[in-house]
Amino acid sequence: MQFRHPELLYALFLLLIPILVHLFQLRKFKTESFTNVAFLKKIKTQTRKSNSIKKWLVLLTRMAALAAIVIAFAQPFITETSEATLPKETIIYLDNSFSMQAKGPSGQLLRTAAQDLITTIKEDQKFTLLTNNATYRNITIKDIRNDLLQLPFTSNQLSEEAITLRAQKEFTNDASTSKRLVFISDFQDNASTYQQDVASITKNYIQVTPVIKNNVSIDSIYVSSRKPSGIELSVTISTLEKRETNTAVSLYDGNKLLAKGTASFNENLDATVVFDVDTTAGIEGRVEIDDPLLPYDNTLFFTINKDRPIRVLVINGSNSSYLQRIFTAPDFEYIATSIRDLDYSIIPDVNYIVINEVEDISPSLSGAINAFAKAGGICTIIPSSTTSPSSFSTVLQNVSSLQISNTGKEKKLVTTINYDHPIYRDVFDTRIENFQYPSVSESFVISGGDPILKYQDGSNFLTTQNGIYTFSGSIAQKNSNFKSSPLIVPTFYNMARQSLQLPELYMTAGVTNVYDIPIVLQEDGILSLEQNTSAINNLIPLQQSKGSKVQITTTQTPAVAGIYNVVSGSTMVQQVSYNYNRSESDLRYVQLDKNDNYHTSVTSLFDAFETRDNIQSLWKWFIIFALLFLVLEILILKFYK
Repeated sequence: MQFRHPELLYALFLLLIPILVHLFQLRKFKTESFTNVAFLKKIKTQTRKSNSIKKWLVLLTRMAALAAIVIAFAQPFITETSEATLPKETIIYLDNSFSMQAKGPSGQLLRTAAQDLITTIKEDQKFTLLTNNATYRNITIKDIRNDLLQLPFTSNQLSEEAITLRAQKEFTNDASTSKRLVFISDFQDNASTYQQDVASITKNYIQVTPVIKNNVSIDSIYVSSRKPSGIELSVTISTLEKRETNTAVSLYDGNKLLAKGTASFNENLDATVVFDVDTTAGIEGRVEIDDPLLPYDNTLFFTINKDRPIRVLVINGSNSSYLQRIFTAPDFEYIATSIRDLDYSIIPDVNYIVINEVEDISPSLSGAINAFAKAGGICTIIPSSTTSPSSFSTVLQNVSSLQISNTGKEKKLVTTINYDHPIYRDVFDTRIENFQYPSVSESFVISGGDPILKYQDGSNFLTTQNGIYTFSGSIAQKNSNFKSSPLIVPTFYNMARQSLQLPELYMTAGVTNVYDIPIVLQEDGILSLEQNTSAINNLIPLQQSKGSKVQITTTQTPAVAGIYNVVSGSTMVQQVSYNYNRSESDLRYVQLDKNDNYHTSVTSLFDAFETRDNIQSLWKWFIIFALLFLVLEILILKFYK
């Protein structure tokens, strides 16, 4: 039993007053003489004993009544838990990720949970609401009712650890308060750890689950083959359970329907629908299906811009016909020139430069290559067998800080491939251990950089640093058979592709994406991303001008899926597409431990809170006891003889 005003219990010392009154009565008795003394003495003794018992009973009832009154004023009470009397800090995390679009028994999971909060939480109760993308501090239901009913869905699904860290920042440092963190979510099975204990915070979990979990989603779209008239697009679609009916798939260019297909799911619960598309004019693409469970993954945006070839400049000191066969239209614009006829003014306008076995690299060319590399350009240097080490060393040290030694005359085999380097990362299905090794008869010794190809003795054949790819020896037919090797095409093709990282068909919203826009900006010029459907989502991304291109980096924004125009001033340069991550399409959920902190609804949780916080006041009972003792005293005084 506890007391609201325990200081009033000091009034129990007043019980000494009736004790003193009864023990030290101030009444005086007079002696009267009677004739029959013996009989009167006997009556007197009996009367005194009876009066003494009566007085003690009266004393006890008065003390009990007084004590009951004092205790009643101290307001005694009892509680279910020790936390009932502590001040409360409540933080509620409401999951508004896309998986909460699924339908529960009473509608969408998020809308149902929001409505339950509105009807369950008391109007004057203060709490803090966390969502995946917002924080509402110290509010009441009255303050947030409209926001709750219109809470938007987001692709940013937080882990329990991240939510706990956010909550710890919102809780005060007052150790005397009871801190409650409530999770309302479907708790998807996404390799996250749930129900983690945290000191000084009581966690409560409300798991909401959909009635139907058989979701169909568009997973990806990719170019499966290229044809003279266009490309072949493959759309992959998946489901969670075997379906008897097929799913219709529609392909749009803007608002124009280009084609329709049907997805028939196999035993692996996925399907691929193929479309032939003419890309000569570019496509503002959109693929759609009709599935009522999760609307967010029923649409996939993509863009195919007009072909923008990578401009390749080959500065020749030797025959470059093999490079012309690699850098073909429409992917590349091939420009070849001799060192004598080189127009230095075109260097800033190209994306990729190959210095093909030039015997003497002049200081002016070295300076131009240095400026080109610093502006973000990619250059490949192939030395000639007659190139002087000093000429070769000058350009390498100025541009890439690579160290070069004299030519070695022994024949070497190229035996080591750096499969993790970007130019080979997607080339090989498996890591080949035994293949036809290319050889080099004479080569320089180059140290430093990031090795890509190595000789069998561990020295570098092809290395890179600061955007400069350098061969250590000539690849002319008389010195090497590298041109006949299967490595020749992917090596040069992917080095050129590195020079201009054009946007993919689509990118994932909310994560880091880096791509290049082939445009030369004027001074103080900027590029912006503008969405046709909503000006609210327009933004100026992080960007860096690098000669003939602008490198754009997006991270948390744009957060909304759609097609965005890349705009310079009032001119649209090209389009890019962003889509939501499809991880939430998989409606599989974790099985939480069903302990005292696990609940199936908002109502059951707050009923449990009310039970834990219930305080039973006892002061009325003590008032009743005081009245009973007073009545008992009256009865003793009146009837006890």
